[in-house]
Amino acid sequence: MDMLGVILITVLFGSASTAHAQSLDLLRQGLPDSVMSWTKGEEDRVYDDRTIFDYIDGAAEVYRAYNMQGCLSRRYVTPRGPAIILDIFDMGSSEDAYGVFTHDQDGERLNLGQGAYFRAGWLSLWKDRFFVSIYAERETEASRAAVLALGQTVALLIKDDGPKPRILSSLPHQGLHGESIKFFHDHVVLNRHYYLTTENMLNLGKTTDAALASYSRESGSARLLYVEYPDQESAKAAHEAFLRHYLPDAGPSGMALLENKQWCGVRLKGKGLAIVLEADRRELAETLLKEVME
Repeated sequence: MDMLGVILITVLFGSASTAHAQSLDLLRQGLPDSVMSWTKGEEDRVYDDRTIFDYIDGAAEVYRAYNMQGCLSRRYVTPRGPAIILDIFDMGSSEDAYGVFTHDQDGERLNLGQGAYFRAGWLSLWKDRFFVSIYAERETEASRAAVLALGQTVALLIKDDGPKPRILSSLPHQGLHGESIKFFHDHVVLNRHYYLTTENMLNLGKTTDAALASYSRESGSARLLYVEYPDQESAKAAHEAFLRHYLPDAGPSGMALLENKQWCGVRLKGKGLAIVLEADRRELAETLLKEVME
């Protein structure tokens, strides 16, 4: 590679990194120094995809699986209550910010940002490329009010909305439990929601988009996994691996009855791979596979 190429790459990557840093820095400049009786404590901390393990070791791998670019952390303290911790994650894209948000959708749904939940002193929300986590070390009426007020402020600081992952449009609508949807790339995240195997049998990774969702219809309930691969060859290899290792008893239709009396089925079309992981009835599994491929 010539020197001009090296310079261009350096400029492009440097500009991208600066854009991420500036976006978090701009949000930091707009953050309030106080919320009700809480005031900013120690200096803000900023983490990248490596140093994030020093901060949240247990969950750091999840953020890395969604291509985290950076995290801004601020602590608010008060002499009359628990500390409140604000974490703003720049996920690089609104799709991945949404994905992190879907990782845990328990709690009371709120009209903040593009989606928010509150439970046990913890508020999570997403807007554009940012995932925001605000929690009180102990929940009180005052800390709840402060957490919600801070969440409203942060949501307003993020000026733009961002699109959800395109793959969601492929999920059948009838009977879909919206709050069950999980969007991800990595098999480690899949196994947290539905354990298949320790091996990356479906060859999931940064170049794959995947959605997992639950359904209820008159004919029963089911769970559907849909994956989009970068090319048809990758999808075909994953299809063959799933049949070989997970569903060896499947017939030509790609359907099999599991030991737990649930139906499992798989279908391949182009770059898309659809798997009904469990369904109460065979007809429901076949219908979902047909619909997602349409």
